[in-house]
Parts: sequence; C-alpha cells; structure tokens
Amino acid sequence: MKGVTVSDERAIRWLLSSRDPSVRYFTHTDLLGTPAESETVQAVKRQIPCSGRVGILLGGQLPDGGFGVHPYQKWIGAHWRLVSLVELGVPAGFEPALRAVEQELAWLTGDQHRRHAIRVIEGRTRRCASQEGNALAVCCRLGMAGDWRVQVLAHSLADWQWPDGGWNCDKNPTAHHSSFHESLIPLWGLTEYHRVSGDLTMLAAARRAAEFFLRHRLFRRETTGEVIHPTWTHLHYPPYWHYDVLAGLLVLSRLMPLTDPRMAEALDLVEGKRRADGLWHPEGYYWAPPGRKSANVEVLDWGRRGPNDVLTLNALRVLKAAGRLAVVS
Repeated sequence: MKGVTVSDERAIRWLLSSRDPSVRYFTHTDLLGTPAESETVQAVKRQIPCSGRVGILLGGQLPDGGFGVHPYQKWIGAHWRLVSLVELGVPAGFEPALRAVEQELAWLTGDQHRRHAIRVIEGRTRRCASQEGNALAVCCRLGMAGDWRVQVLAHSLADWQWPDGGWNCDKNPTAHHSSFHESLIPLWGLTEYHRVSGDLTMLAAARRAAEFFLRHRLFRRETTGEVIHPTWTHLHYPPYWHYDVLAGLLVLSRLMPLTDPRMAEALDLVEGKRRADGLWHPEGYYWAPPGRKSANVEVLDWGRRGPNDVLTLNALRVLKAAGRLAVVS
C-alpha cells in the first residue's frame, strides 16, 4: 500500500467538508475506516434521510409510492431515484423508499404476461437485465432480500446468464457476446443478494460475471486488445445504465479486492484522471439539469461544474480497494 499523499489528504478534507451527509458518512466508513458504531459516524448517518439530496429525490412522491410516471422513465421514475437513494446510503426499512419499491416490483414481477414475453433465442435469454439488477440491489440494500419477489429477481438473473458470464438484450440470433452495459448492474445485484442472503449460487453467478469483465481488462477487446468504446474510459456520475471503467471497478470492489493484475490498467486510468486540485471532475454527462427541455432531465442537480463529490468518493473507494490509498488519519 502506498503512503498518504498530499492529494489524498486534500481530497479527504474536501469530502469531509461536503454539505451532503452521505458523502461525509462514506468518507468516514469507506475511506478512513472509522468504526460504524462511533459517535461521529452515527451522528452523520442520522442526517442522511433528511438531507437535501434525499429530499429532492423524494419530491413529488404520490400515495402509491411512485412519481406520476412509469418507474423506468429516464431519469425521473422510481427505478432511477431508488438507485440514487441507496447509493446515498438511506437506511434499510426507509419508509418512502419502500413505498417506491412497491411500484418497481409491481412493474418487474407483477405482470405475468410481460415476463412470459421475455424472448429466448438460440438458447440465450434476450433481456435488458440491468432493470432486474438495479431493482435487486436496491431491495437488498433496503432489507427486502427475503421478499419472494426479490428472490424471483435474483433467480431470474442467474437463469438468464449467458455462457460468457454476462447478459444481453440483443434479439439478433447471431449475437453471442454479452453487453457490458447490461452485465455490470446484474453483477451488482447478485453481489448484494449474496451479501445479505449467503446464497452461494448467486455468488457463483456474480463471480462468472466478474470474470467476463476481467477477461476484457474492463475495457479492451479480448481478440485485439483495442479499446471497445472510447466513452468507457471517461468518468461520469451518475452513470445510470451506462458502463465506464470507474463504474466497473466500483461494482467489482463490492465483490472482491481489486488486486487482480487484469485490473491494473483500468486502475491506472482512473488514477491518472485526477486533476491538479487532487479531485476528480466528470468527463461527460448522461443527464440534463432540472428545468431543461430534454429527454434526460434529472430531478437532482449532481453538479456540472468543477469537481464532483460522489465521483471523487468513488474514485478513492476503488483506489482504496486496490491498495493504492492508505488510511488517512
């Protein structure tokens, strides 16, 4: 493990000064290793449910738990808000999130005709599995892993996994290679399900998915070594369903230490993106600020100028998991 650098210390201080208690909380627990039961951590944790970002994400919630649109509507439906809420660390059993989950699960598991319409072509299930993956991860974080509908999501993902370890919704019969976009989020969901249930079948499926990314060194073609897509080497927050190397490393860090040599180039890439101020700045956006006329308007402004706090937090998380960030006192 490397020693603490001036940039590390500066970044930690900047994160601890954030107005967002979620950022301060995860800086303590994930970067500094402050015990979760400490008075400092508990005091910050209690602030998360009533924080500004959480309040905005829950704004306009209706009695049915939804937000007046289809749960998958980008980026204002319950599906996307729930992902942001659990990434911000709302607690298990958080009642507004549980109400939103009911709409999500009704969409994904309640319409039997829709599930029966999922296509199997040439022996492979063609499914946008990121939908089930996000819902599974969210439900596990909220304490719902024992719900039969959540178990349906987990077992469906394991059943739909392609031979190369991933998932894909491509209905072209000749398609035989999994999609990075559709495979990372199911890996997260299965990892979260195993963490709370201990289910070894789901762990095995998650490890097969992880190997899919590792064979590609997270962003290169197996056959030629070329970069698969240039945007995958750019950093974004939130990524939503899109893949990039930081999103890949973050999800993998929830399954395993980031010590496999095949991760080294991706880690170098993320580390090399650090700016002179010691922080990380977005290199692209998949969202438009509130009030804009766009198909991708967010309810929450995550920041489009200067450094991004969650992006910086996530970059330091993966460097810590790789042994490239010492514990800062």
